[in-house]
Amino acid sequence: MDIREIWKELGIDLERHDELLEALPEVYEEIFLSQENRPERMSYFDEVVADIHGARVRELYEMRQEGKPILGTFCVYVPEEIVLAAGGVCVGLCGGAEFPIPDAEKYLPRDLCPLIKSSFGFLVSRLCPYCQVATVIVGENTCDGKKKMYEIMSEHKDVYVMEMPQVKDEEGLEYWHEQLIKFKEFVEELSGNEITYESLLDAIERVNAKREAFRKLYELRKHDPAPISGRDANLIAQIAFYDDVDRFTEKVNELNEELEKRVEEGEGVAEEAPRILVAGTPMPIPHWKLLYVVESCGAVVVCEESCTGTRYFEREVSTEGDDVEDLIKNIAEAYMETKCAIFTPNDERVKDIIKKYKEWNCDGVILYNLKFCQPYAVEHSKIESRLREEGIPALKLESDYSEEDVEQLKTRIETFLESIA
Repeated sequence: MDIREIWKELGIDLERHDELLEALPEVYEEIFLSQENRPERMSYFDEVVADIHGARVRELYEMRQEGKPILGTFCVYVPEEIVLAAGGVCVGLCGGAEFPIPDAEKYLPRDLCPLIKSSFGFLVSRLCPYCQVATVIVGENTCDGKKKMYEIMSEHKDVYVMEMPQVKDEEGLEYWHEQLIKFKEFVEELSGNEITYESLLDAIERVNAKREAFRKLYELRKHDPAPISGRDANLIAQIAFYDDVDRFTEKVNELNEELEKRVEEGEGVAEEAPRILVAGTPMPIPHWKLLYVVESCGAVVVCEESCTGTRYFEREVSTEGDDVEDLIKNIAEAYMETKCAIFTPNDERVKDIIKKYKEWNCDGVILYNLKFCQPYAVEHSKIESRLREEGIPALKLESDYSEEDVEQLKTRIETFLESIA
């Protein structure tokens, strides 16, 4: 079936969808393809974006036709292992574009996080095939804006919401473990498949392999000069949320082999450039603005402490255990290690940022916040103070998905880079 026929069958607004995709090639050319001395193995990820609503959407559509559940997700706390073990697929739906936000603002307040508005807008405007092909959307009550948005979203699509603990203690872990048992039962009912020890163990090993490929990529970025740009590394993380697990892992490992050779030969993307750690809110596709501006100002981003960065892959799920119950406990423990600003207290995240600053040999930290994201905005004040005590240069930036503040961002970033030169 022609891809446009698939879009039509999924209920996509074809005219506006064409308008959305029309701007992508020029923007992608400017931000990514114009880079000098880019790794050749980035070609796969370029192809994925060039056909962003094509090949993968077709795969998912065919899977759904075969009766496999497609679960749309918005958070790294949704355990991909459980979905895979039931024969299903996880697809990240976080919106990173300004285009559908006016549609969302017909339902949601304007002074709300752009990620929430963009995600909701893509669904109600029928512009995202990934939203449309999803069997069900899995939400999580990580922040107030999201959990209230899910109430309205449920009027347009089936939504299952996972309850998150707010404190990392024994009671919180037990509560989270109970939520994962409920989620397992939900996925089993949805798929019609029982999750066995063998299927869950296999899923854990597959997702762990993806995380290991990511960790290797980020380890290679510790070298100076950096063998890959921050915007390219972030692009890979964005694609990880919706690409096939095994294929993605293979392609990242192939890229890592090329980067290892570049490191051995002292080849990099930016000679003697200031090395920047970006910490904060996620940057879902196609929100490429911040890293593009930072690197256009002459710096190189070498690490991202975010959900589209280290928080996505740092945890590893243990394969120890004799039954499904043991493996579910392992998943609960691993996912609770994620250092998200929703938890209180959250001192471990402060320590983690300082540790990353040192390990990646950084010259400065940019604390990035999407406008109206209250948990990270409040926490960044505390982190900025701690970084100052450690003598670590830091710059707080807040932005959204529009292009209106690019020059302002550029001015502030240039001033920051001059101060740490």
